[in-house]
Amino acid sequence: MRIYRPDHSLFPYSERVVSSSPRTTDIETTSGERASHAEGREFIVLMIALMACGAIAIDLLLPAFPDMRREFGMDPDSTQVSWLITSFFLGMAFGPWLYGPASDRFGRRAPLAAGLCLYIAAGVAASFAPSWKWVIIIRFVWGVGAAAPRSLSTAMIRDRYEGTQMARLMSMITAVFLLVPIFAPSIGAGLVAILPWRAVFWFPSLIGAILLIWTRRLPETLDPANRRPFTWRAVGSAGREVLSTRQTVVYGIATTFLFGVMTTYLSGSEVIIEDVYDYGVWFPLIFGVIAVVFALNSLNNARLVRTHGIEALVRRIVFVGTGSSILMLIVAFSGDGRPNFWVFCIAVALLIPIAQGLAPICNTAAMMPVPHIAGTASALLLTVTTAGGSLLGGLGSSAFDGTIQPFALYVVGYFAVATTLIIWMTGRGRITN
Repeated sequence: MRIYRPDHSLFPYSERVVSSSPRTTDIETTSGERASHAEGREFIVLMIALMACGAIAIDLLLPAFPDMRREFGMDPDSTQVSWLITSFFLGMAFGPWLYGPASDRFGRRAPLAAGLCLYIAAGVAASFAPSWKWVIIIRFVWGVGAAAPRSLSTAMIRDRYEGTQMARLMSMITAVFLLVPIFAPSIGAGLVAILPWRAVFWFPSLIGAILLIWTRRLPETLDPANRRPFTWRAVGSAGREVLSTRQTVVYGIATTFLFGVMTTYLSGSEVIIEDVYDYGVWFPLIFGVIAVVFALNSLNNARLVRTHGIEALVRRIVFVGTGSSILMLIVAFSGDGRPNFWVFCIAVALLIPIAQGLAPICNTAAMMPVPHIAGTASALLLTVTTAGGSLLGGLGSSAFDGTIQPFALYVVGYFAVATTLIIWMTGRGRITN
């Protein structure tokens, strides 16, 4: 089996090294001709942009919520607009099963292009939707389209990288990806200020069109030797292999609970800052500052994983995260569930970035044993983590009682489940490459 990866570093990748070893890098095409590759830096930037498609289609819309409520006759404080997010996530959870198995048969490029076309068309269609019902339906379809760049970018990274290199790259990509929530709402606010509010649907489609053109420079990353038949039997066989690979299953479940920590924070932080602390007007700034902490933590993980390796880094993060969890509980149960605002912010800035930073490393560990079915594995993992994490986040945010205690209990509980699985798995032996 041939693994596509750079020969010396993450960045220079204009050729592949030929070897018969199953774990060495092969850069010649099957016909013996050298493939034309975008440079490694361009590949990384493109992967970041593809992964950011979903976030752009969500965060850009937030400033237009008041206009949507007026347009569709909702109350000023109506929560119906949250269905724009929910339906999109449901589409993203369903979509990978259209692209993952197909990409294991036909390669990554064709399904990626199909998904981007659907992403573009759905954005345009949403801007012309005549009713709220149609907006929600189209948002589901839009999420299906967004699932292609999200899931296939992970598969393409697995095609070309493995082990600590993959973990480092995923952490770097996550760090830049986390900057999207800082800038996207401001861009959306600018669009709403100078254009009709439906421009927030057009802009992601424009981004998708640019990416569709850009991906024409992307080489096919799937080794022809790893292509699988696109039949129900083959897909079922690949799915069973994923579900029978203990490392993939355990780290996949851990990633789901870590995503549950993040979705609980994303869906519950606004109401806490508004209702508990009455700082709603400052929420975008507070949210942005914590997002910067997320990004810095991911960049630090990218540096540490190179020097310490995945297993040592995971153990260290779990140790620090356990201490941060204890601090979060102490803070949550002080002051009758309404502790000092800045103390609460410090507790959040310690625990949530740790959970977020651990997620791409666990996702890497889950993908490592199944490079030959990376498309199907990526599809299954994205479906489980997105749907499961969204459900866990919904449970956590719905428990709000006017204090931060339910929030703290849920995020600490989810983190505890994830870290228990990680500790159990690392205690059973080394992570398989």
